[in-house]
Amino acid sequence: MGESTKDMTRGNPRQMIISFAIPLMLGNVFQQMYTVMDSVIVGRGIGVEALAALGTSDWLSFTAIGGITGIAQGFSVLIAQRFGAKDEKGMKKTVAMSVWTGAGVTLLFMALFLGNLKILLNFLRVPENIWQSAYNYLFILLVGLVATALYNISSGILRAMGDSKTPLKAMVTAAVTNIVLDLIFVMVFHWGVEGAGIATVLAQFCSGGICCIQLKKYGVWKMSKEDWKYDFCVVKKLLGLGLPVAFQNIIIGFGGIAIQYVINGFGFLYVAGFTATNKLYGLFELAAVSLGYATSSFVGQNLGAGEYQRIKDGVKISAQLSVVIALAVGAVLLIFGHEILGIFISPTEKQAEEVLKIAYNYLAVMGATLIILYLLHIYRSALQGMGDTVIPMFSGIAEMIMRISIAFFLPFVMGKEGIYFAETGAWLGAMILLIVAYQKKIKKICP
Repeated sequence: MGESTKDMTRGNPRQMIISFAIPLMLGNVFQQMYTVMDSVIVGRGIGVEALAALGTSDWLSFTAIGGITGIAQGFSVLIAQRFGAKDEKGMKKTVAMSVWTGAGVTLLFMALFLGNLKILLNFLRVPENIWQSAYNYLFILLVGLVATALYNISSGILRAMGDSKTPLKAMVTAAVTNIVLDLIFVMVFHWGVEGAGIATVLAQFCSGGICCIQLKKYGVWKMSKEDWKYDFCVVKKLLGLGLPVAFQNIIIGFGGIAIQYVINGFGFLYVAGFTATNKLYGLFELAAVSLGYATSSFVGQNLGAGEYQRIKDGVKISAQLSVVIALAVGAVLLIFGHEILGIFISPTEKQAEEVLKIAYNYLAVMGATLIILYLLHIYRSALQGMGDTVIPMFSGIAEMIMRISIAFFLPFVMGKEGIYFAETGAWLGAMILLIVAYQKKIKKICP
């Protein structure tokens, strides 16, 4: 297929996982620069109200985008298994069905969210002074789900084949494009939050295009008409893997929407503070996400090759690495949190100090409990790589229940500060379920 693809069924598991995860981490850094730079440029260039407009609909966009990324992640599991089994014909058929099925799901999501966007924003109690800006920004991102699908499906195929370098190159290029377009559209053309949204979508098209070109070089797109012919059995397997992951992300999103509902009721300053921290969420989570992708690909390939002891060894190594990284990242957030959050808000803003206080308190709680989130990603990805997307789906339900329960209960007991603990509680509920499920499953295949 190509020298950049990686057979993870041979060699030292630790070296394999680290060498695969590092490009993904770097790629995720640049991917997160999309939302971070949107927020920095909008928050400092326009103001606190504009920053709140970006954040008030964060969980709605996460729900829509999470559905697409979940589908793509589930599809990549079957592709990794075909690749690990050296079944090139079966892999091409799986890729073709992934494209058709992914396109259909994307159009469905666009229709559902765009058709009900006003209703959703009103349900969220979006403050009146930022409602229109929030609507315009989210509308653009939802139209751009096509770009989201293009990147996630194509990069998912590459990762399944062991290539984590091309997604990195794509993200670097796209991040630079996004920053340049943000500056032009927001600071020069004065298009406001709408300019930031357009920049993000165009950058995503750029990253997806780069991944598709690399797949062409690998010969993945050299398919016959038979490969593109609809295959119900393959589509059923893909949906069996992809829909639970998508549903998992969607129900996590619903829990987040409940949090956003509560936060929006506290006023736009709270919205702005939570927005600043949430824009960093992706950055301090990225190592966990990257290790998770590496674990899923590693497990998927070794499952296809029948190397069950390597699965057990690889997951243990990933868990150990995640603990070390979580401690390091958490320390940085606690020590330098104020300075990091300051990049989002102009010090000349009248409400800057209050917004920063809200943002740091929220960041400190998450930074101190980051180990929970990192272990959650490792064990969820391990189960997905083993072909089990149902338990991870139930872990998403556990997250949703915990988020909603804490979001509506603790503020009555502790005041507004109680909302800070909703995320940590959600992580804890999901992590316990995933670790127990993984231990039972691995004992069955590798006593």
